Amino acid sequence: MNETMLRDEVLIDKSGAVGVVRINRPQALNALSFSVMEKLVAALEMYDQDAAVGCLLLTGSERAFAAGADIKELEAATPVEMALSGRMELWDRLRRLRKPLVGAVSGFALGGGCELAMCCDMIVASETAVFGQPETDIGTIPGAGGTQRLTRAVGKAVAMEMILAGRRLGAREALALGLVNRVVPSESFFEEALALAAAVAAKPAVAVRLAKEAVVRAGDLSLEEGLAFERKLFYLTFASADQKEGMKAFREKRRPAFTGS
Repeated sequence: MNETMLRDEVLIDKSGAVGVVRINRPQALNALSFSVMEKLVAALEMYDQDAAVGCLLLTGSERAFAAGADIKELEAATPVEMALSGRMELWDRLRRLRKPLVGAVSGFALGGGCELAMCCDMIVASETAVFGQPETDIGTIPGAGGTQRLTRAVGKAVAMEMILAGRRLGAREALALGLVNRVVPSESFFEEALALAAAVAAKPAVAVRLAKEAVVRAGDLSLEEGLAFERKLFYLTFASADQKEGMKAFREKRRPAFTGS
């Protein structure tokens, strides 16, 4: 893989129709400094706007996806500095990505690293992956969605224990609780995640984006509201050329030739 360096801390590359973003700060176990977050969000947004990319893939190293926030940057911060820095707004931009985001997670995914993994739409975890929200150990709480996304993913009881008592989830337990999609050997976690992302990227782009939007909103809406929202997006797919091609190909028993329109 010929990776293009984005000021060293974040590496970017395309693999077919998959835009790959890799956190590259091994000396700090991929700790999420403000600089790293700015660069990885910018890289993901760049691929989100790239018509040749159908799915995004975010990863770290085999040892650490991301071991948390950069505590050295946060230690002396004031509430006003935190509110005005724009640091937390970067996480809002991740939520606004239109294309599906696959996480390839190995090793430590702690604190902000766990929150970053949970921003992904799907997670392929290596057998060594460890998820946790240990912020109370240093006198604070999760601030990038940990209390909200974790509770929705694993339930109140487990989320409370992870956040209040420091419980960590190994890969198999995370799979059993629905936090990740699958667990694979550590030597193949990236390839497995890339294969999943490639499978998504091969689907018709309009349908994929609308389906992602419907699933994301499912957690925010009542069932009645969610069904109405889904139905509107379903109707909208019938304005897509790929819908016509997909159904025609199905009827003609051939492989569809999707164009992304």
